[in-house]
Amino acid sequence: MGGQLFKSTVLVSGMTLVSRILGFVRDMLIARIFGVDLATDAFFVAFKIPNFLRRLFAEGAFAHAFVPILADYQRQCSKTALKQFVDKTAGTLTAILILMTLLGIVAAPVLIWLLAPGFAWQGTQHALAVLLLQITLPYLVFIALVAFAGSLLNAHGQFIVPAITPAFLNICMIIAATGLAPIMPQPITALAWGVFAAGVVQLLFQIPALMRLGLMPRLRLGFHDPGVMRVINQMLPAIFSVSVTQINLLLDTLIASFLAVGSVSWLYYSDRLVEFPLGILGLALGTVILPNLAKNHAAEDPANFSNALDWGLRLVLLAGLPASIGLIALAEPLLSTLFQYHEFGVEDVHFAAQSLRAYAVGLPAYILIKVLVPGFTARRDMKTPVRYGIYAMAASLALNALVLPLAHAGLALATSLGALFNALLLLKKLLQDRIFMPTSGWPLFFMRVILASFAMLLSLYYLVDAQWWIPWGAGERAIHLLKWVSIGIAVYLGTLALTGLRLRHLALIG
Repeated sequence: MGGQLFKSTVLVSGMTLVSRILGFVRDMLIARIFGVDLATDAFFVAFKIPNFLRRLFAEGAFAHAFVPILADYQRQCSKTALKQFVDKTAGTLTAILILMTLLGIVAAPVLIWLLAPGFAWQGTQHALAVLLLQITLPYLVFIALVAFAGSLLNAHGQFIVPAITPAFLNICMIIAATGLAPIMPQPITALAWGVFAAGVVQLLFQIPALMRLGLMPRLRLGFHDPGVMRVINQMLPAIFSVSVTQINLLLDTLIASFLAVGSVSWLYYSDRLVEFPLGILGLALGTVILPNLAKNHAAEDPANFSNALDWGLRLVLLAGLPASIGLIALAEPLLSTLFQYHEFGVEDVHFAAQSLRAYAVGLPAYILIKVLVPGFTARRDMKTPVRYGIYAMAASLALNALVLPLAHAGLALATSLGALFNALLLLKKLLQDRIFMPTSGWPLFFMRVILASFAMLLSLYYLVDAQWWIPWGAGERAIHLLKWVSIGIAVYLGTLALTGLRLRHLALIG
């Protein structure tokens, strides 16, 4: 089991890596072309909503509600019954999404006021954000259907197409920024049209794979179908349980709209860097582990259910902790290399680095949540993650008082601490209920990872002077950053090897 999970996770991680690299290219172009001003703040606020919905639907929430029920149909029903369930779910979901999108377009001024009330003081900024949101909102329909198609493919062991699909969002936005923006009266609106186009392209890309499986949906309404109603009833708690961190990021934007101009953009760019390892590892683990857990639960196999969780948690610790340390130690060089061009200056790098370090503190917790929540949703327990999510959100809201001494970085730190609280509650519950029973060797494994992480931190602390990069050009920054990253990885992996950890240990767990 462990070997197959490992191979699938590496496959999804590789595809996600391509998408994330394109995402950095996209953000580098946005920083270079548009800089940090009222227009970019308006776009990032408007983009928060479709991007938030993308993360909810495409990166897990829909799958948590749909995949466990789909596993039941695969195990208990005929292919005809399975196809009818797919058709009715797709049709019902489409009808709901179109209605929500139309309402959102009409209510866009209110949504922007709720999300960024500070923009009301800048009349043109508020109006621009409303326009951008109205253009991007139809993305909701497309991305939710993309998530539906991806869940079907993942449940049938087809991981490549869903994993590479997000890359088209970045490709479309790159084309919009470089080709469409120069000819638009308001250049920033080109990015919004790029988001809209990406939804269409992503959905079309999924269709051939669905046709090969014989599961291309014929849209049919199914509001009275028991299976469809089970999915709908579990959607809201599933969305909330896996999206507490994303909701906190939206709240960060709301409060940041009252802070200094550029605060929204600084938070956006620092969040983007944290999303890189989170997407590669957290998204891949969540994508691969959920169908496996759902099948183990449907087959009444608690031992393999626990083993899959054990394997996921070890991988989180092995990769998440050094990723967090790397982001903290290399915050300024990373931001400078990727974004410090033309309109994005040294001061922007400095302020964005503050929030990047604060977000990076919570990176292991963000990834843990991606693994722990499926331990509940695969068993169709939606209530527990929702309850703990509410506790974590309340903690984050209280900790937002850190904005007083730390400005925008205080918002990021509050989100990180809330995620850590959420992850600890989820883990404690799985252990208490004996759903997760750790396999042997955890103390030794934990000490190996901690020792290797500490060695990596020391090497970066003594080698990197954050001020060196200021006078360098783009090429020098990139070369030195690559050198520092390579040294950090070499020290980490070398220490693990010296302490006796081997790759086969992960592949054979379970």
